[in-house]
Amino acid sequence: MSDVYAQPTAAAEPVTPGDLSQYTTLCLGGPAGRIIPAGSAEEIVARVREAGEDLLLLAGGSNVVIGDVGFPGTVLLVRSRGLRVLAEDEQTVTVRVEAGEPWDELVAATVTNGWSGVECLSGIPGSTGATPIQNVGAYGQEVAETITGVQVYDRVNGTVDRVAAADCGFAYRTSIFKYSERWVVLSVDFRLNRSPRSGPVRYAELARALGVDVGDRVPLTQARATVLRLRAGKGMVLDAADPDTRSVGSFFTNPVLDRAGYELLRQRAADLGEPPAWPGAGDVVKISAAWLIDKAGFGKGHLGPEGVAISRKHTLALTNPTGAASTAALITLAREIRDGVHARFGVTLHPEPVLINCTL
Repeated sequence: MSDVYAQPTAAAEPVTPGDLSQYTTLCLGGPAGRIIPAGSAEEIVARVREAGEDLLLLAGGSNVVIGDVGFPGTVLLVRSRGLRVLAEDEQTVTVRVEAGEPWDELVAATVTNGWSGVECLSGIPGSTGATPIQNVGAYGQEVAETITGVQVYDRVNGTVDRVAAADCGFAYRTSIFKYSERWVVLSVDFRLNRSPRSGPVRYAELARALGVDVGDRVPLTQARATVLRLRAGKGMVLDAADPDTRSVGSFFTNPVLDRAGYELLRQRAADLGEPPAWPGAGDVVKISAAWLIDKAGFGKGHLGPEGVAISRKHTLALTNPTGAASTAALITLAREIRDGVHARFGVTLHPEPVLINCTL
């Protein structure tokens, strides 16, 4: 095994209790009982054992909505860093990445090293350890395609284990780790292809932007740059100078309907044309949540209470542009959208981020 790069670990000294809004991309969240950083897998395990049940793990804060009451217990900041090669041959390389490694920095490193497999996931905020939890995906790629295993601390058995990819329960934007407090992700193993070119471009919008056909391959650097440009155009790349990016990215997942549900939707949307949809395994259909939201009357820039709003760039992003709103205001806007879509189309939208001490 060899280090590709390693980062110094964070000091494990308690941080003064404070407002959790400074640790989330929405800039929302109330006070914490105490906040402690952990700079290595070993330190994460030790701190989790010490904290007991009243514990919230927080890394990049890009896929979480924390209520105004905050979190009264211990908040553990996952700050472990680094990447090392576990195995390699002429075609592939398998790397282990620490949970706190910023995801986009990892993607940039894979492109630099000529490793193909996650280049279309460029620009996604958050940590590497969060990617298997959510089975992060975008522009035709999902981490489930390259993950070979996840190292976890099992809080039930008190052991450090490796969960093989086949046992992770990966599905659309979910896994066995989501909504479960049993497992703490310590690191993630990825098997990537040794290639200066991307995997086959699967997403039509990306293919158009690249000027290629679906199924073609392009240089890794070109794929990454184009994805970053597309995401930035939708407000999906964090930018401190742009309040419209103060969000968790997509707030709602794309609904997955069976054929009967899809036909009912088509009937209710007959006056609007064919709803954008993608067939899935098992005779199901995935529907564009952004289309449903827009056609239900919630367009870009739609305002909610206290200045929260739908992004001016993308209808799936709910934003806190002033940085001064409450979580309650954001949840009120999310409910308005969810209920409006259901009333218009009979389809229920579900939140993509994890909700902590707040409910939709």
